[in-house]
Amino acid sequence: MVLEQLQLLAAITRIDNELADLQEELGDLPHEVKALEKEVRSRQQAVDTTQKHIDDILQTRSNAKIRAQEIQDKEKKLSAQQFQVRNNREFDAITKEVEMLKVELREVEKTIGSTMMTEENLRRVYDAQFADMEDVRDRLTEREHELNDLSSEHNDEINDLLSRRADLLAKLPKTLVVQYEHIREYHTDTTVAVRKSCCAGCFNAVPPQRIVEMRTYKTIFTCESCGRLLYPEEMQHIQG
Repeated sequence: MVLEQLQLLAAITRIDNELADLQEELGDLPHEVKALEKEVRSRQQAVDTTQKHIDDILQTRSNAKIRAQEIQDKEKKLSAQQFQVRNNREFDAITKEVEMLKVELREVEKTIGSTMMTEENLRRVYDAQFADMEDVRDRLTEREHELNDLSSEHNDEINDLLSRRADLLAKLPKTLVVQYEHIREYHTDTTVAVRKSCCAGCFNAVPPQRIVEMRTYKTIFTCESCGRLLYPEEMQHIQG
């Protein structure tokens, strides 16, 4: 039972090493693609924020123009009423109200003017941000194509290896699978032979008594130094 499990673990490790080699051929491309994806999202967020400011400015100006028209209409109406008043008190009241409307209109017109300047500045910022985002997006597309081209060359091989790996793992106890995957977080060559009384992974010495016990195939041992799963070198020549 232990012999069979060690043979399975050694076979899975060989597959993991092949997968690691294939992954290495991709180089830094996967990490570069992820970094560019993150940068595109960040620049898109900046563009969206600037666009939101522009929309707010346009809405403010629209409201100001509506208010300016309301003031002008009211001022025109009051000016016409001035010729219909019956006494000076009414005339003065209307005059005062007209003056207040003129003051408000000047403020509204200032708002309209300032929003136009702000919009112009924001649109320059937006254009620069958008151009930067498109530049990063183009680089991302280029790297994605490179990654897809490289990946497609190995897709069948990778899928075959992953399928074989899953079949082998299914034959192992779940506790051993968990142990294996935990060790694999630190070492790709998770299961290694003992060669010349040393762990083939870290080259630390393995006690002679442990090697003797290992050859009985009654339990699975790990390297006391690196934690890798160990098997005696001659196991490779034992038919499974």
